[in-house]
Amino acid sequence: MNRTDLGPQRIVCLTEETTEWLYLLGQQHRIVGISGYTVRPPQARHEKPKVSAFLSAKIDKILALQPDHVFGFSDLQADIAAALVRAGVAVTVFNQRSVDDIVAVLWQVAALVGCTQAAQRWIEAVHAQHAAMRQAVQQRVQRGARRPRVYFEEWDDPPITAIRWVSELIDIAGGEDIFPERACQPLAKDRVLADPLEVVRRAPDIIVGSWCGKKFRPERVAARPGWQDIPAVRQGHLFEVKSADILQPGPAALTDGVAQLHRIVLAWMDGQVAAVLGQGGVAQAGGCHA
Repeated sequence: MNRTDLGPQRIVCLTEETTEWLYLLGQQHRIVGISGYTVRPPQARHEKPKVSAFLSAKIDKILALQPDHVFGFSDLQADIAAALVRAGVAVTVFNQRSVDDIVAVLWQVAALVGCTQAAQRWIEAVHAQHAAMRQAVQQRVQRGARRPRVYFEEWDDPPITAIRWVSELIDIAGGEDIFPERACQPLAKDRVLADPLEVVRRAPDIIVGSWCGKKFRPERVAARPGWQDIPAVRQGHLFEVKSADILQPGPAALTDGVAQLHRIVLAWMDGQVAAVLGQGGVAQAGGCHA
């Protein structure tokens, strides 16, 4: 049952993914404050007061909005959450790290605002999209193509490998994450590459950069000592996916982010990478949670 008169009526979203989700559900009227890093949907920046960064927030400004619920993300916002709880505000801090976790959080938020039917339709459509991607890849494998090995880099200095949901989206898109053992580490510090030459040894066919809101510079990656021997570098198969599209654990990653990865993977499997080279996304200012 959909009962959009239920649940919180004045919501502050401390990260982008819950803002985007509420807009997708048609519940943007409930949002009274957002993160300053929000770029999806674009209209949110023009319509809603910006009351937080990622690691800090304007507590007084949030309280002045009289929210009846605040949505946050991870232990990194624990201090913000604690301050708001002490002030008497209801706070939910999510900690999604996998594709299944993301879906579960979207469902929980939808339930809070009485939109489970709309959420179910959206989730089913996403699952169908992912199944179609897997089928397209499998068809190519059956014709003799192989899945490309993918190195995903979410930061450059020091190099940081893909978080779990990104690693899983690489798999859905048809690639093979070269650092699957690192993806299970929830903290970025535990995914730092102490030895960048390990990328050389694992020989990725594709390199994807998503540098948390700053422009990916493939020429700098290609110029790293020893990296000229990597197949992806030798062939010029370096791409960018915007951090706002894949490093926010919400709707964008499950739709736009994985779609960009899938397009790159299929082009590589079809021997048509030149057709999409450099079109994986353009850097855009914005936060990321990975």
